[in-house]
Amino acid sequence: MNDYKTIREIADIEEYIGNADVIAFDFETSPMDEYRSDDKAALDAHKSDITGVSISVEKGTGRYIPLRHRVGVNADIPTVMEYLRQRLFQHPVTVKIAHNMAFEAMFLYKDGIVLQEPVYDTIVASQLTLKNDYEFRDLGDSGLKTLVPYLYGVELPKFEEVVGERSFDELDPDAWDTCRYACADSDWVLQLYDTFNQWFENNIPKHRFICESIESPTAVFTGMMKYNGVLVDTKLMQQKKEEAEAHLVELRAKLQAVIGDVDIGENCGTQAFKDYLYKTEGLPVLKTTAKYAEAADDEAIQLLRAYCKKHRPDMVEFFDTVQEFRKWAKIKSTYIDGYAKWINEATGRIHPDLMPMGTDTGRFAARKPNLQNMPRKGSDPIGVRQFVVAPEGTSFLDFDFSQIELRVGAFYCRDPFMMDTYRTGGDIHASTTSVIFGISVDEAQDKENPDYKERRTIAKNVNFGTFYGLFPRGLQRTLKFKAGLEKSEDQCAQIIANLKAGYPRLSEWQAETVRAARLNGYSETSFGRRRYLPNINNRADWGKRSFAERCSMNTPIQGTAAEILKLAMRELIRELKDKPYIRPILQIHDELLFEVDDGHEDEAIRIIRTAMERQPFPAFDIPIVAEGEHGTCFGKLHELEV
Repeated sequence: MNDYKTIREIADIEEYIGNADVIAFDFETSPMDEYRSDDKAALDAHKSDITGVSISVEKGTGRYIPLRHRVGVNADIPTVMEYLRQRLFQHPVTVKIAHNMAFEAMFLYKDGIVLQEPVYDTIVASQLTLKNDYEFRDLGDSGLKTLVPYLYGVELPKFEEVVGERSFDELDPDAWDTCRYACADSDWVLQLYDTFNQWFENNIPKHRFICESIESPTAVFTGMMKYNGVLVDTKLMQQKKEEAEAHLVELRAKLQAVIGDVDIGENCGTQAFKDYLYKTEGLPVLKTTAKYAEAADDEAIQLLRAYCKKHRPDMVEFFDTVQEFRKWAKIKSTYIDGYAKWINEATGRIHPDLMPMGTDTGRFAARKPNLQNMPRKGSDPIGVRQFVVAPEGTSFLDFDFSQIELRVGAFYCRDPFMMDTYRTGGDIHASTTSVIFGISVDEAQDKENPDYKERRTIAKNVNFGTFYGLFPRGLQRTLKFKAGLEKSEDQCAQIIANLKAGYPRLSEWQAETVRAARLNGYSETSFGRRRYLPNINNRADWGKRSFAERCSMNTPIQGTAAEILKLAMRELIRELKDKPYIRPILQIHDELLFEVDDGHEDEAIRIIRTAMERQPFPAFDIPIVAEGEHGTCFGKLHELEV
């Protein structure tokens, strides 16, 4: 039988821990009285509390410290938590191990404790290890109850079997089943720590650094953001919902005046609507789905509109209405109804799931809801970002990395012209405009020139696409569907050729990067985060091989940029340890949003900017710039004076 015990006294905790410098821990949580009927409340730090803490310092052992059980005797909460804060949670040397560190960090943050390095999240480590020759484990493969049976052949007790219909705080902390359940989690987390570190040493040593120094601290920061969430203006959301519904009624009536009683559904995507387009009206099929059926997505509608402009001008207005209807249907379903359903009744805030390892390149993903897809100013007819507001007595600070992927690209390809532009504080889009159109930088920056806007739009799209192996047809589609510019494939080919001639090291870097990926079978970031590309040498399927080649170029740039952001988060958890008046609330791509109490803005600006603009690693010799804005409404922020 394992050495698991329930203890309560500091002396007993000290005796067990001894001089251990590696400690695994785990929290059991239970809902507060008013949320007992909510079956998800125990996972929400605003609706539940820590019931008890388990710790493990040696394989096969564990100690459970009950804090808030409704049965039996509990430890003294202030005394135990203060001891654990000093000896474990904020100890500068002790390695703190947890499975899903963001969860534990969230509950500690609630109690005013910002978990400090060194930290190690075994759910992160799992996702940095391979499950076969070229696939890393994903989040679904990385649950503790999944990993332990798979790796060790041991079935862990299930929560439902131990707790049943009750909450954990209704169990007797001295009962063996309670103690075993709590201690087993920290015990096996400690064993996972050893197992994964051995795997890293034998397979991809650099992934241990990523786990310990990038992703695990990021998990702590993620827990802080999750706890804080974003406050939303529900009155404004309701007002905009009514406006959207009224406008959709008008647009639906306008469409039905043309197509009669054809069922268009919620977004003009029904089979009946497709039949109307391709059978009743006899329009050509310009795009198909993956299953080779007629497509009617946004791109297909734009292609049909372009066709009708030449061949069926009578239908152009109809397609304009379809596009408008779809835009407003998405606004209502995604940004109003989709956000409103996730407002937390306990806080009036949205607390999305932020997943730091949600993409192959290491960029964040988000869900429940995906606040990362909030449209920016200029592409938002109702002002979705205006739903997010700062509470009274606070304001927002928003910092966005300026062109971080292009700066990383310049670092990688080592093109002198590109590097010099960033080192001298120049305008990379103006430089690219100059390169691809054969004009001076001064002319490229002349806003009075009638070609300024179109040239700059093309330059921006080329800049953000060409590092990833953009083809002429891809550029043509990007300019058409993202910028509304009509360019022939030959014109796009010439633009790309001019760019490569102007930035000669770019083409060389692309060729070198693809060649290395073909040789190794993978691409990686500056820190060694690996992405396997099994189709990089696929000679039978050009499409799959071409995609893998683009991924080989995308991964080092986008992945390194993501890691630079995460390193800034690492710096910030150190800085925010004793600064509860600076609260991180959201991450969107290259952007970090903070809620700051009045009177602390200057200090927060200095701390955040310093963390984001620091040199991420010694070899990185391109300056990093974080542009800041402030205000009390996310959709109405004003630029900070430098």
